[in-house]
Amino acid sequence: MRTPLWASRRNLIALIGFVLALAGLVAEAREYKVGNIAIAHPHALPTVGDLGTAGVYMTFKNTGAADRLLSATTAASSSVEIHNMSRDGGMMRMRRLDGIDLPAGETVVLASGGLHMMVFGLKAPLRAGASFALELRFENAGKMLVQVNVEASSAATNQNHKH
Repeated sequence: MRTPLWASRRNLIALIGFVLALAGLVAEAREYKVGNIAIAHPHALPTVGDLGTAGVYMTFKNTGAADRLLSATTAASSSVEIHNMSRDGGMMRMRRLDGIDLPAGETVVLASGGLHMMVFGLKAPLRAGASFALELRFENAGKMLVQVNVEASSAATNQNHKH
């Protein structure tokens, strides 16, 4: 029995829609690799009002020898710092770090409430849907330019840091 023409067109349109949606998801889930370091999902939250700072989050997976993230820079702000949040006597404290160790065979997650990067002196507010380039510098793997997507708030990164 032959499939009616309208049914196959509808199926074709549905298939095209599915492929385009899948392509959009793949584009959003950006991954990068430099040396043995895989970098997944670099993102930031939209800024609130005139707040000139924002947290930057991502995941590093090291499939080789130990390495270290030394620094980051962006033309979107005057400076980028590496920070860690920790609980000290019932209070959350943030301290600046001179880098992040990336042990061999380990995954290191930068997230709100833990290790993260802060951009200070933003030249323009961060709006959902925008992105900016961030250059990462590693001790052994060298430099890697990543695109940081500005994404609406999620449970994993629930608020902007205010310092």
